[in-house]
Amino acid sequence: EFVYSGLEWGKPGRRDCSREKVPLAGSRYPGGPPPIAGVVEGALREVKKPIHFLNVTTLSQLRVDGHPASYSVGHGMDCTHWCVAGVPDTWNQILYLFLLA
Repeated sequence: EFVYSGLEWGKPGRRDCSREKVPLAGSRYPGGPPPIAGVVEGALREVKKPIHFLNVTTLSQLRVDGHPASYSVGHGMDCTHWCVAGVPDTWNQILYLFLLA
């Protein structure tokens, strides 16, 4: 089971994002990239065909406020969603702009 660590965003002792109401300031996530990011970057270096990888990791990490909390069915906690205009909506807008370009 994955446990969120508030230490990563300056709130030691927090194990979830349920009471967060504001995104983190700045453009760097204090906890750094997730460990899998290095694996993905390594795999992308090996790809022979030209591709464009839309990396939304940091954007998503900065939204510690973007969680369903008590508003979700089943009250899950994944810290990337909100009822309306959440992190996935931002991903979709960015992807749409890339598709238009």
